[in-house]
Amino acid sequence: MKSEPDVWSIDQQKAAGKKGATWDGVRNFQAANNLKKMKKGDFCFFYHSNIGKEIVGVVEVIKTAFLDKTDVDKRFVAVQVRFVKKLKKNVTLKEIKRNKAISHLPLIKQSRLSVMPIDFKSWKIICKMGRI
Repeated sequence: MKSEPDVWSIDQQKAAGKKGATWDGVRNFQAANNLKKMKKGDFCFFYHSNIGKEIVGVVEVIKTAFLDKTDVDKRFVAVQVRFVKKLKKNVTLKEIKRNKAISHLPLIKQSRLSVMPIDFKSWKIICKMGRI
């Protein structure tokens, strides 16, 4: 899940506490479909886009897809996520691109997509890179 840190950062997500925060404002159909596939208890990487371009933490889905209240046309959904942890070492986009084992990720191939899936093998590799 990608967010510009000057709009919503990992520190703001952490400050939201146990109740978490609504992940809304997604207006891309492919990203919205990825939100709809999320299940309660799923973990997601939190990626700072534009500024930093790096994975900085992990969040957990605590409420599955529901109508996004910020969408006046009522076409898009949101999910509720809560902070789990920060990575001990942020994983930059450059590092991800250099690692051939994860070079297939949508983060590289569809860089503008704000919500994207990740396979288990890639998850483990990035966790190791982030020292968690």
